[in-house]
Amino acid sequence: MTVALHIQDLTRRFNELIAVNNISFDIDQGEIFGLLGPNGAGKTTTLSMLATMLTPTSGSATVNGIDISQDPDGVRKSIGIVFQDQSLDEELTAWENMDFHGRLYRIPAGTRNQRITELLTLVELNDRRDDIVKTFSGGMRRRLEIARGLLHHPAVLFLDEPTLGLDPQTRNHLWHYIATLAKEKGITIILTTHYMEEADRLCNRVAIIDHGRIIAIDTPKNLKDGLGGDLVTIGSPDPAAVAEALKEPWVARVETHNDDVVVSLKNADQHVSTIVTLLNQRQIPITSITIHKPTLEDVFLSFTGKTIREQEADTKEQMRTYQRMMRH
Repeated sequence: MTVALHIQDLTRRFNELIAVNNISFDIDQGEIFGLLGPNGAGKTTTLSMLATMLTPTSGSATVNGIDISQDPDGVRKSIGIVFQDQSLDEELTAWENMDFHGRLYRIPAGTRNQRITELLTLVELNDRRDDIVKTFSGGMRRRLEIARGLLHHPAVLFLDEPTLGLDPQTRNHLWHYIATLAKEKGITIILTTHYMEEADRLCNRVAIIDHGRIIAIDTPKNLKDGLGGDLVTIGSPDPAAVAEALKEPWVARVETHNDDVVVSLKNADQHVSTIVTLLNQRQIPITSITIHKPTLEDVFLSFTGKTIREQEADTKEQMRTYQRMMRH
């Protein structure tokens, strides 16, 4: 398998803040690779360095075999990027937005026109090609941005939170296009997301990033399987007692989170009655009990001790503290 991106000890500091902290990984050609983590974890900063919009503080990376520091222009020619914030000209038509992009990349007129038609057809917007973009829905604009990012035939496509703010139906629709691109066009796709379902459904592999560090990297299936089976979440006013009582050989792992105890075990439905009996015998009160298959949210919780939302809240507070310190 050909390596499309090689990242080695990549670091980015903003004064005393370490946004990306010494990360290393490879991405194969044609792979859909996800950077998964809360807002403020370092995902967009990583993408910005790989797309040559930010200079690394230290470390190195190659994209499509081109060094991001030594030949940034070469990197830019071989990548497409869809930003988190919309960058279309709302006063132009879909066709005019595409045409302007093609001219920037000096694509000859005949080739440019053919590719615009092909790509607008791919994202089901060719019938709206002459409509002004400000009349488009959020999902249509996202699809147009992806089509525009593909116009110059990039080897690598960066998608920064591609479905942020979209409704579930439109999000599903967009996932279909992204999967099709990787499968049929052989394009390497790197996307950032904090949607667990998005990473699970789309990505061949996922790197979970938190506080600028890669804390886990593998296929979504392997990450979930690593938790040891189904998950039983037990609510109790005495979680420590629950955790102690469930140190049994048929339990893969026990973790406490707030007032809940999360137990990993195989065939959980066969053991629930045993768990309830065991806790009742020890007179440990139970307020709730639920069973579910592991998700990437559970993987994140297992590695960090917090949910994505809790980590986002912590990061926002840290940023506010840092900004106050900088003002003084």
